[in-house]
Amino acid sequence: MANHKSAIKRAKQNTVRNLRNKAVRTRVKSVIKDVRIAIQSNSKEQAISALKVAVPTIDKAAGKRVVHRNNAARKISRLTRQVNALG
Repeated sequence: MANHKSAIKRAKQNTVRNLRNKAVRTRVKSVIKDVRIAIQSNSKEQAISALKVAVPTIDKAAGKRVVHRNNAARKISRLTRQVNALG
């Protein structure tokens, strides 16, 4: 456990940030899942609307550095390709 005043503050900050980052990561997973479900149901309109929600959410997570920007770009790219592949 932290002994110094600054180390105690740092531990508190890490706890708060961990919870915030966990919420962002969970949100990213949820929007990706929504897009994948729409793709599996072969509904192009649903998939496009889910993708329009997912892309800014993933970009925002990358902007906050919760996920790496290349990871975010890869996720967006793959989801977009899958949606575009729907007939």
